Amino acid sequence: MIFSTLIEAIAQILHMVITIYIWVIIIAALITWVRPDPYNPIVQALMRLTQPVYAFIRRYIPTVIGGIDLAPIIVILGLQFLDLFLVKLLFGLANGL
Repeated sequence: MIFSTLIEAIAQILHMVITIYIWVIIIAALITWVRPDPYNPIVQALMRLTQPVYAFIRRYIPTVIGGIDLAPIIVILGLQFLDLFLVKLLFGLANGL
């Protein structure tokens, strides 16, 4: 009982973290469409949160196609896969115990 509740709590927290990070990626992508002030602390925080992941993706996949950077879409798809697969797997494991 305690172990299944722990796994369910971990799955819930993982789902929340993935959802928040997806929103960070969406906001950062929308901000790049305008000219943000690079010295703004919010813009700097968004870039520090997203650029390392984009750089990792860009190392293996060419993401700029026709002048459009597809790295945010690739990251969001990967996070959605993790959310659907891993979180549901953890919930199923918790319900099976």
